[in-house]
Amino acid sequence: MIPAKNNSLIHWFFHRYINRLVVKSFAAVNYNTVEVANDKAVLLIANHFSWWDGFIMYYINTRLFKKRFLVMILEETSRKVSFFKYVGGFSVSKNSKDVVASLDYAAGLLNDPQNLVLIFPQGKLYSNFSDNVIFEKGVFRIMQRAGKNFSLVFAATFIEHLQHKKPTANVYISNSDSEFATIGNLQQAYRQHYDAARQQQTQIVL
Repeated sequence: MIPAKNNSLIHWFFHRYINRLVVKSFAAVNYNTVEVANDKAVLLIANHFSWWDGFIMYYINTRLFKKRFLVMILEETSRKVSFFKYVGGFSVSKNSKDVVASLDYAAGLLNDPQNLVLIFPQGKLYSNFSDNVIFEKGVFRIMQRAGKNFSLVFAATFIEHLQHKKPTANVYISNSDSEFATIGNLQQAYRQHYDAARQQQTQIVL
């Protein structure tokens, strides 16, 4: 696996680049606020539908959670876009022996209350308005390994142009203090959040 790297100069540059890119590319990025414990890390579970997903979550973290941003990405992506590791990207190689190291690494990051770890548990891209929300098992294994050292937060993002030339991103966020016995229970809880968020999105009238 490829771990996240610390380089303050490179991080400073890409921090400014990502935030400026999001501001310039979207008419607005709207999100609601939630409270999380200061003495716990955040595990952020989000839907995966585009190249923008990680950048939007990074942007929201700088304004809402204000923690050290870390995100699990595919190893081939990490190798193609090498700067990702300097803005919190760490890799996972599915269907390899190395996947266990990636899951343990992610769980270890949740021991630090200054960290936010973003996971896209669907494992691949789906339509932004897909009915199908199916999790791969990795996220649940991370949660089991990390114990109770983190706050669990769900995010569902929907992008539409509506009346603007540029798209608007609406991010619906909720936190959960539930304990989940199986990956199916976790998936169902996220699905309820996702369905409620999608219903709110489709009720937007201008």
